[in-house]
Amino acid sequence: MQNEPLAYRMRPQTIDEIAGQQHVIGKDTALYKMIMNGHVPSMLLYGDPGVGKTSLAFAIAGTTKLPFIALNATKAGKKDVEDVVADARISGKVILFLDEIHRFNKLQQDTLLPHVENGSIILIGATTENPFHDVNPAIRSRCGEIKQLKRLTTEDVDVLLKRALEDPDKGLGKTPIKITDDQRLKIADASNGDARKALTLLESTVFASFEENGVTVVENGTLDSLIDRVGVFGDKKGSHFYNLLSALQKSVRGSDTDAALYYLAHLLENGDLVAVSRRLLVMSYEDIGLANPAAGPQVLAAIQSAERLGLPEARIPLANAVVLMCLSEKSNSAYVALDKAISSIHSGKTGEIPSHLKDTHYSGAKELGHGGYVYPHDHKIGTFGGWVNQTYLPDNLIGTRFYDPIDAGEEKRLSAIYNKLEKFKKEK
Repeated sequence: MQNEPLAYRMRPQTIDEIAGQQHVIGKDTALYKMIMNGHVPSMLLYGDPGVGKTSLAFAIAGTTKLPFIALNATKAGKKDVEDVVADARISGKVILFLDEIHRFNKLQQDTLLPHVENGSIILIGATTENPFHDVNPAIRSRCGEIKQLKRLTTEDVDVLLKRALEDPDKGLGKTPIKITDDQRLKIADASNGDARKALTLLESTVFASFEENGVTVVENGTLDSLIDRVGVFGDKKGSHFYNLLSALQKSVRGSDTDAALYYLAHLLENGDLVAVSRRLLVMSYEDIGLANPAAGPQVLAAIQSAERLGLPEARIPLANAVVLMCLSEKSNSAYVALDKAISSIHSGKTGEIPSHLKDTHYSGAKELGHGGYVYPHDHKIGTFGGWVNQTYLPDNLIGTRFYDPIDAGEEKRLSAIYNKLEKFKKEK
């Protein structure tokens, strides 16, 4: 067993050994009570890598003593599924743990799902992707429980590290190891809530440390060099990546500069400069908008600079763009107004274009009744330029208001002009 990775050896055997996830499997939860009473529902476990999806499935099996089979949906074929069905017929009931269940194909489903429905196979699926986006509805409908596992806290991870250092059978307890509380907590912090990563880092640190008088001594320099190699969790196109993009935008919208820079750092460490740049440009118009019309061109310039520079230097103009948007006045009035107009069209609120706005650049337009447009530039109005009071909306939409300006930044000036023109219209 000692040849197996520490993270594998330290996998919990029962649900009482699970670290963290108290919202899912704590002693007061319905799921805990069901399992302790011998009932295991089919379920989907959703969460980032290393949060304990596989461990929870193994612990459920260990608690109930039910036959347990683990498959990966990317590798399992129809024959593997048929073998599970055969085992269920012999045993009466079996737990099937299916990792990466979002990759489950239709042929596998057709073979398995009837047996999940009749209860002979208890399906526990695990996925890093949002099950409501990526898991087939046929599977979701047969899983009574959909549980989102959270990243472990530093305290949760530290419990696992202590357990691994003390356990003489599965862990490192047979080896005298000198490691300080601060060093252990540093490992817990560096894991970013990923139990597998933490245990792997601990094991690597121990094997990289020197031995003195029969005791393995962990040095800060060794630990720090290994921590530098720990990757950022998440991938470029998974649910976590899109959650990072969402968190970045919401932090900018909420004017929290430090949070926005934190999420930008995560995204850039994942290396997808194109997706990050695209989101920043959208934000400059969606969230800053007319309150600071200069933001859009400034963010575009930062993005173009970043693309020309490439990473890691690209982080510099992008950091400027994010701080600028965080601390800028904000308005979403323009695109909200457009969405209202789009919604109006979709709901059937359309009308005939006024005759004076229709195209007249062809012979016969006059005979069709087109014409009568008054050219606003010929009617000066103070320093505004030109304006004339004429109808632009279809007759049945006259008076409809889509745009609702706000008094923020530059839009405060635009709002005053808009309201003044609205007043002129009513004086017609």
